[in-house]
Amino acid sequence: MNRTLQVALVVVAVLGLIGGGLWLAVARTAGQQPELVAVKVATPPVLDGEADAVWSQAREVVVPVTGGANLPNGQTTVRLKAVYSGDMVYFLMTWADSTQSLRRAPFQKQADGSWKKLADPNDKGSDANLYYEDKMAMIWNMSIKDFAQSGCFATCHAGEPGKAYGNKYTSTPSELADIWHWKSVRTQPVGQIDDQYVDSTRFDPETAREAGRKSDPRTAGGYADVPLEAGKPKWAAPGNKTAPPYWIIDSQKVALDDAMYKAGDEAASMLVAPFTGDRGDIASRAVYRNGTWTVEFARKLVTGSAFDVQFNSLSRPYYFGVAIFDNAQVRHAYQTGATRLTFQP
Repeated sequence: MNRTLQVALVVVAVLGLIGGGLWLAVARTAGQQPELVAVKVATPPVLDGEADAVWSQAREVVVPVTGGANLPNGQTTVRLKAVYSGDMVYFLMTWADSTQSLRRAPFQKQADGSWKKLADPNDKGSDANLYYEDKMAMIWNMSIKDFAQSGCFATCHAGEPGKAYGNKYTSTPSELADIWHWKSVRTQPVGQIDDQYVDSTRFDPETAREAGRKSDPRTAGGYADVPLEAGKPKWAAPGNKTAPPYWIIDSQKVALDDAMYKAGDEAASMLVAPFTGDRGDIASRAVYRNGTWTVEFARKLVTGSAFDVQFNSLSRPYYFGVAIFDNAQVRHAYQTGATRLTFQP
């Protein structure tokens, strides 16, 4: 039995949850591995979440993902294209999602005048699947020896005490992976993908709750919870507008005026600002239309960061796995095995 199938079967055995919606596609052999070919173009696409004419030059690759919460039968299909121009590489990704989920843990004014932050009653710790957001993640191999065969399973450790849905970390300190984590509420409003990475840190409830999943360094920006002050949200959107949207651009925040809200009104609980520094390397724009997310994103081929995959040789393949989150904090639909990115001369 090859390593990909061994790892996948272990994950299925441990994660026999999600209400019977978890199933496993047959693992691909290297010869059947999907290949995403980045085509060189003279003029890059406009990064606006719309597929303009330049994308017709690239071949689409189809990657099924499965095992996710909230998706019909736990599955959807990811469609990808890639092009490169100058010192940049560009990606176009679409997937079907029947619900646009942006209502991420808002504050709601109660009948007695108090404020309550809405939460998933079934969340037993970092496992929200009700008041959350749509997300997408790609994990790029940097130095994990089995990643080309196992994909994301090379970093997945399920059934460990203290976490409802397992942890991500690599097997040895010399192994790293690059995470590109698009978040429809926390990063998309500022046109970015969260640039993160995975190392070998094991889970610790006090010092490493995210185990090996880390964020690239930043100099400023990011997202944060709106704090409560005297039992009320401290900040509100301009004009004290009720949610939606379910985020507040940090530079536009105003003091919440409680008198402008009636019982049942909701207010955003997230402050967002663009990352500066290493964590803000990836630009993106997304559009949700007719039950489909379309995300365009771009990054420099070579960033020079120790935490990023470097596309510094256009003659070799680069391997990644993809995951889709439908209003889910961690219970994502995942790709079995890996996809390889190659660059057409």
